[in-house]
Amino acid sequence: QVYVAESGGDLVQPGGSLRLSCAASGGIFNMYTMAWYRRAPGNQRELVAAITSGGDTNYADLVKGRFTISRDSAKNTVSLQMNSLKPEDTAVYYCNAKGRGVLRNFDAWGQGTQVTVSS
Repeated sequence: QVYVAESGGDLVQPGGSLRLSCAASGGIFNMYTMAWYRRAPGNQRELVAAITSGGDTNYADLVKGRFTISRDSAKNTVSLQMNSLKPEDTAVYYCNAKGRGVLRNFDAWGQGTQVTVSS
């Protein structure tokens, strides 16, 4: 079974920066896409950024130019550097990992980490 764990959520002032980290472990044969999603109160979970095994990235329009996703494929980790944070970035951020396990494909989620942007 594949486990995913996020860290780095915190309270930050508008205009500030924060870096989220995520590590996947357990029976991973090949990691495909790693991504960050978020869910704000009253909203559905939405894609923030994704990165493929080849390094191709995809960002939500609302975060383009402010957030940067990166990964270490050797360690099965992914990070999200968030700059120029806005109150509307407040949400629980979830890490998602898709790949091939020892026996089957997996689509694993972490428990989430809270990011609050407020003065």
